[in-house]
Amino acid sequence: MAKHDPDLSLIFQALSDPTRRGFLARLGQGAVPVSELARPTGLALPTVMRHLSVLEAAALISTEKTGRTRMCHARPETLAATEGWLADQRAVWEARTDRLEAYVAKLMKES
Repeated sequence: MAKHDPDLSLIFQALSDPTRRGFLARLGQGAVPVSELARPTGLALPTVMRHLSVLEAAALISTEKTGRTRMCHARPETLAATEGWLADQRAVWEARTDRLEAYVAKLMKES
């Protein structure tokens, strides 16, 4: 994935807020109406809708209106992009720490 992938940036921005992460955790259990997501937070509905719009812009959730109820659904496939990026970064950093460990071991043998 590109270093400055705009979709990845949107995902990480959306995940940076604890309220939005809480919404995603709840949606991991299944689809729920907006009112059910809002209830435990104590936030005003317009504030909740702004959070949901950030999640939807990042493609982490989808919403659909059924009658007077707006249902929210998680889109876990979007997290695959972050998993791939994080795995790549982990590999880079593990390789760096392995080289550092080998270097330190070499220095210790020489002294």
